[in-house]
Amino acid sequence: MASFTTVNVECIDVSKCTHPISTGIGFLDHMIDQLNSHAQIGVAVTVTKADGSASTNNNGANKADAINRFADQDQKELVALVGTSLGSELKKILDKEEHDAASTGNSSRFCCPLDEALVECILTKRPTASEGKLTKFTLSPYGKYPINVGRSKIGQLETNVIQTFFASLAQSSGLDISLTKLRGDNGHHVVESAFKAFSRALRNLIDGTDTNEYTSNAFEKMWGRGSESFSAGLELRREGKVERCTKETSILVHVVMDGGGHENNGVKVDTGIVTMDEFVTIMAKEACISMQVECKGDLYVDDHHTSEDVAIAIGQVMNSALGTKAGLNRMWCAVGTYGDAEVEVTMDLSNRPCITHNLSLSSNPNNEEYAGDLSVEMLDHVLESLVINSKFTVHFVEQKVGQTVRETALAAACAYGRALRMCAAVDPRRAGMTASSKGTLSV
Repeated sequence: MASFTTVNVECIDVSKCTHPISTGIGFLDHMIDQLNSHAQIGVAVTVTKADGSASTNNNGANKADAINRFADQDQKELVALVGTSLGSELKKILDKEEHDAASTGNSSRFCCPLDEALVECILTKRPTASEGKLTKFTLSPYGKYPINVGRSKIGQLETNVIQTFFASLAQSSGLDISLTKLRGDNGHHVVESAFKAFSRALRNLIDGTDTNEYTSNAFEKMWGRGSESFSAGLELRREGKVERCTKETSILVHVVMDGGGHENNGVKVDTGIVTMDEFVTIMAKEACISMQVECKGDLYVDDHHTSEDVAIAIGQVMNSALGTKAGLNRMWCAVGTYGDAEVEVTMDLSNRPCITHNLSLSSNPNNEEYAGDLSVEMLDHVLESLVINSKFTVHFVEQKVGQTVRETALAAACAYGRALRMCAAVDPRRAGMTASSKGTLSV
């Protein structure tokens, strides 16, 4: 006999629910709420005892006990029921989109970058009458403490039931779900990254778009130059400028987030370091922004001051131009290639500066000291200075090693620009609201 039942279960596309998320386990509520913020699907679900009796967890003596009222019950049964209930509601949205021919693809992929985790989600929509399945699940261990085993609970949620939740949701939704931890030492963030990656992949699946496809009709309709998103971005007139002069460098950086080619001066970069000029130019063009960078630095001393100060200034200007990030797409992942090198960048306009990479800088094939005319150690520092001063969270993942470090650097620049373009895009459906369960990125 079932111990639990669900009531007021809803999944509403691009809308909010009037009912709450109340599963009886607080951390699970918080994770399901990511669907609201990142899939733009209003979600509601309440778990009650099947026999109508109260929880044995202090009978809800205070708010915390009420929220975690079922934490001491059979969590595997509970999360399976919640996953199945939500999956059935999501299937209605997916089937409707298929019937209306609003969705052109049957799969999508998204990686969600947090400062201590990176999880990849791949979704594949099964035929209408078919059940889905959890095809891959490699999130454990949940964090690095305790050593080798990770966390057994996050809040009051037992980590060994997270797989059960996604397996149940996959089956009832008709989605094949793959969740792969690419990086992650913090258990809370590993799980949060998984739920956010699933939510973002789900949104793209409904929209008929994907992070690997930039030429489809659905992508052009949603994000292309003729889209409402593009027009809304132009109307914001986002712009940033900084001029700074020290004994080491004199710098001007001017950025206009205008789509790169509309009433602008394009991209002009002159730092005195060819590789820096190439890196910044590729990044700006792929991001579809206008950028002017001029630097007169003490290159007779070294490349350190010039490359560092240019990266810092660009980061500061980008942060200024993007403002509060309210109404923006916020997250994206993109691949860039140059020569034999292939790099994926996963970016979040998070206001929580963090950079993680596995680029072959210290272990490059030729043990190079320079990437073109930029020292390899400064390339590493340039990436860090750019990301930190932009206040982004960025993961660089090297997919293919270049013949030279310069190839790796320029592939990274390409991917960075492509990801930035999509993160900075306006999502009109958000109506100026921040893509965050907190409601803000300012704190």
